[in-house]
Amino acid sequence: MYLDEIREYCLGKPDVEETLPFGPDTLVYKVNGKMFLLTGFDNDPVSFNVKCDPDKAVELREEFSASVFPGYHMNKKHWNTILVNGTLSDQQLREMIDESYHLVKGKKSRKSPNGK
Repeated sequence: MYLDEIREYCLGKPDVEETLPFGPDTLVYKVNGKMFLLTGFDNDPVSFNVKCDPDKAVELREEFSASVFPGYHMNKKHWNTILVNGTLSDQQLREMIDESYHLVKGKKSRKSPNGK
């Protein structure tokens, strides 16, 4: 999976916005105003950070130790860094992106519309 494929896949999901809050080199994909995927333009090989259930995050790191690492510059309990190096199939990469998206999309603000 190349960066343009990851970008296209993320932007194809409902309510996703692409942002650059950390500068021009880091793409951040958000749903409901919250991050679900981060990636750099210059990563070679391609890598990205995704949110993950804490228990599953550890399982994935153990099972795919050549491709899944604690989230770089993120809360390592909830985020994994995924290295796109051929160890994981495109389907597995999409599933990790999907899980992150659904974890974040499910979290709505507890504030009422009027801010109270």
